[in-house]
Amino acid sequence: MQSDFWMFFRSWMTAPLRVAAIAPSGNALARIITQDITPRTGHVIELGPGTGVFTAKLLERGVRPEDLTLVEYGANFARHLELRFPRSRGIRMDAARLGDIEFRNDAEVGAVISGLPLLSMPDQKVTAILDGAFAHLRPGGAFFQFTYGPRCPVARPILEELDLSATHIGRTMLNVPPAAVYRISRREALRR
Repeated sequence: MQSDFWMFFRSWMTAPLRVAAIAPSGNALARIITQDITPRTGHVIELGPGTGVFTAKLLERGVRPEDLTLVEYGANFARHLELRFPRSRGIRMDAARLGDIEFRNDAEVGAVISGLPLLSMPDQKVTAILDGAFAHLRPGGAFFQFTYGPRCPVARPILEELDLSATHIGRTMLNVPPAAVYRISRREALRR
């Protein structure tokens, strides 16, 4: 949507390090980052959903709106998401506080989809985000992250400290800029 582009671009102009991209993610990237998600995944947390490109793809894949928690820091994006996805739970907060979120009915979180610019964040913040995400993820659940960089945006020492492993699951040249997607999971899940 053209209006999504302009909202995203204005947000980037206001806070380029926080938004970190001049345009919303494209359909090809949304397809790759959500490819492992099905209705059986259970609850999904989306970090930094922006205009909702990944959110719409998750709904297309059969995730129920009630099974989505959208964590967005930007006020304009949060209002937009609330109007666009009224049946999903929207929370306006810094994703580094993800561990503070409580879920009703012991919702099992099967996946976290991240649109956050981890490469522009300090290591302590990246650690807090991943630590909070994995505090909610059920065994076998995964954290999906995209990057415009040439390698995983989570530094190896952080992965090792948290006993996590990253696997490259796809790349698209059809995004502006081109992007790659990584699946981050607990190491013990890989040993089974």
